[in-house]
Amino acid sequence: EHRQNSREHVVPESHQDREMGTCPRESLSFHSRFTALTIAREPRSKHGAKDGAVGSGQGCANTSSGAATATTTTTLFEPGKDGQTPQVVVLVGAPGMGKTTVVRKVMVEWGEGMLHTQFDFVFCIDCKAIALPMEASVADLVSQCCPDLQVPGKILDDQKKILLIFDSFEALGFSLVQPEAELSSDPREVKPLELTVMSLLKKTVLPKASLLITTRPAALGSLGQCLEGEYYMEILGFSAARREEYFHKYFENPNKADMAFRFARGNKILYSLCVIPVMSWTICTILEQQLCGTKDLLECSKATTRIMMFYLSQLLKHRDRDNPQVLQQFLLQLCSLAADGIWKHKVLFEEKEIKDSGLDQPDLLPFFLNERIPEEGDHGSVYAFTHLHLQEFFAAMFYVLEDDGEMVSSLRRLEKDVNKLLESYSKSRKDLNVTVRFLFGLVSQKSIEYMDKTIGCRISPRARGELLKWLQGRHRGLSHPVQALKVLEMDTFHFLFEMNEKNFTKSVLSHFTELDLQDTKLTLYDQMALSFCIQHWDGLGCVTLQGCSFHWQDPEAELDASVPCSGVSGAGGHPGALAVRRREELPCPIHLLCRALRQRGSALRVLRLQWCRLSESCCAELAALLAEHPSLARLELGDSSLGDSGVRLLCEGLRNPGCCLRVLR
Repeated sequence: EHRQNSREHVVPESHQDREMGTCPRESLSFHSRFTALTIAREPRSKHGAKDGAVGSGQGCANTSSGAATATTTTTLFEPGKDGQTPQVVVLVGAPGMGKTTVVRKVMVEWGEGMLHTQFDFVFCIDCKAIALPMEASVADLVSQCCPDLQVPGKILDDQKKILLIFDSFEALGFSLVQPEAELSSDPREVKPLELTVMSLLKKTVLPKASLLITTRPAALGSLGQCLEGEYYMEILGFSAARREEYFHKYFENPNKADMAFRFARGNKILYSLCVIPVMSWTICTILEQQLCGTKDLLECSKATTRIMMFYLSQLLKHRDRDNPQVLQQFLLQLCSLAADGIWKHKVLFEEKEIKDSGLDQPDLLPFFLNERIPEEGDHGSVYAFTHLHLQEFFAAMFYVLEDDGEMVSSLRRLEKDVNKLLESYSKSRKDLNVTVRFLFGLVSQKSIEYMDKTIGCRISPRARGELLKWLQGRHRGLSHPVQALKVLEMDTFHFLFEMNEKNFTKSVLSHFTELDLQDTKLTLYDQMALSFCIQHWDGLGCVTLQGCSFHWQDPEAELDASVPCSGVSGAGGHPGALAVRRREELPCPIHLLCRALRQRGSALRVLRLQWCRLSESCCAELAALLAEHPSLARLELGDSSLGDSGVRLLCEGLRNPGCCLRVLR
C-alpha cells in the first residue's frame, strides 16, 4: 500500500516540467521528450573534468578513460567491469547538462513500474528546492521528499530495497568533515543535518540502501572523502545525432523540426552550444516563438546574440531585481575576466583571480563558471566558463556594458578599446571572430532595450559609430583604387545580420557596389545573412560567386533525400519524421539568393555564378530573375550541370518581354 501511495506521489511530481520557464506540454509524455545524453562511465578522476570549459568544437568533450556513449537511465546501476553492481553512483555534470532531468526520468520510470523495479522505494532529496532543517533524522529527510506520504519505520528497516537520491548535492555546501564517532546508525535519530548526510554517505545508517548523487564538479572533493566503492559517471551533453533527435522531439511538426535543425546546424556557434542540453532547449524555444504564426523559418531573423541574451535572462530569472547595482557590478567583473581570458587565449582561471575580482558570490558564480577541484600539486580551485562561446559573449559585453565609474575591478582592468579589438581581428586575430560578432549583436537597438528591461543591464550605444566606420573602411584597402569597391569577406554579412538593423546595413553597404565571394561553403545560416544584406543594399551592381556551394543541410554530410537519416530513428514517437524528410523536396539551392536579388528597385547589372555546381533545379529561379529584373544585362553560368531541360527553363526566362539581358555566357 505504501509503495503504491509513493508511486502515485512520485509520478505527477516528476512529470512537472521544471525547465527554465517553460510550461509542461500536455500532449507529450516525459518519455517521448527525453533524449539520451552522452555519459562517460568511470570519469577521468573523482576531481572532475580536467578540460574546464566545454570546448567550442565538434561534439562532446573527450575522456581519457571510460567509454562515452549516449545512454539511458538503465545503465546507472548496471554491473561494472568487475562484475559488481554499484551501490553508490555519483553523476557529475556542469550546470544545464541534464542531471536533474536524468533524476526525473529515474523517478518516472520507477513510479510507473517500467524500470528500476529492484527498488521498493525511491526517495529523491532535491537539495536546491527543499527547505531542509538544521537538524533531522533520515526518516525526516524521507518525509520531506514525500510530505503527503506517512513513512512507517518498517520501510526504513528493509534497507536493501531503497534508493535514496541526492539531486544537486553541491547546493548543501557541506565540507563533510565531522568526527566519525558522532555519526548515526539509527534512521530515526535526529542529528545536525551534515552528520545525518555523512552517516548516509559513509553507510553507518541504512548500509544496504543504494545512493544516486548528482553534483557539479565543485563538490567532488568533499564527497570523495566520505564514499567508498562509489561509481562515477560524467554527463558530457548531446552527441551530434542526439542534438538532431532533440530538435525532432521538441517540435511536434517534423517540417518545423527539420528547418529549425538545419538553421542551427548551419550556424557553427549555435550548433556547438547545442552540446549543452539547456542551450538546445533555449535555441528551440526561441525558434518556436519565431515560428508562431509564421509558416517559413526563413521569414524570421534570429540573431545568435538574441539567443544568448534570452539564455542569460533565464539564468537570472529568479534573481531578486531590487538591487540591480549588485548584478551590474558582478557582470562587469565577469565580463572583464572573460575578455582578459580571450585576449590571452585563456579558459582556466585560478581561485585567486576569482576572489580578487569580487566574483566569489555563491548565489551568482555557479551560473556562469564551473569549478574544478584541484589535482595534487595545484594551488586552490580552478574555474572555467561553461562553454567557450559563453566566454566570448561576456568578453563582447565587456566593451559595451555601462560602467558608472565607481565600479572598478581590482583585476588588471583591460582598456575598453573597441578599435583595438577590431584592428586586431582584421590583422591577425581571427579567433576573435565570435567576440566581434556578439559585439555587433549587443549594440543593436533591440538588444539594448532587451538587456535593460529583461535583465536590468545598461548597454552603451557608443560603439555603434566605431563599428560603422570600421566596416565601411575595412574593404577599401583590398580594392584597386580605380575599381569599384567590393565586399570580399563573408563575415561582413554575418556582422550585419547579427545587428539586424536595416538602416545600419544600408549605411555600411552604401559605400560598396560589388559582392565578390570565392570558394565559400554557404550554409543555410550564411545564405540567410547574405539574403538579408542584399535586400538592403541599394547600390549593388555586380554579384560574383566563384567556386561557392549552397547547402541546406550539413555541408560536411549532405544527405540524399532518398537515404534515411541516422540519429532520428531512435526518437520514440517520430516514425513519420523520416518519411516526411524523404518526401520533402528541398528548395532550389539558390532560392534565397534569387529571392533577395528580385527585390524592386535593385540596381543589379551583372550576375556571375561560376563553378558553383548549379543544377537543373536552379534554372527556374534564374528564369524568374531574368523575367523580373529589367536592369540585369549580363549572366555568366560557368561549369554548371544545367542539362537540356534546365536550359529550356532558362530560355523561358529569356523569352519573357521583361528580360533585358545582353550577354549570356
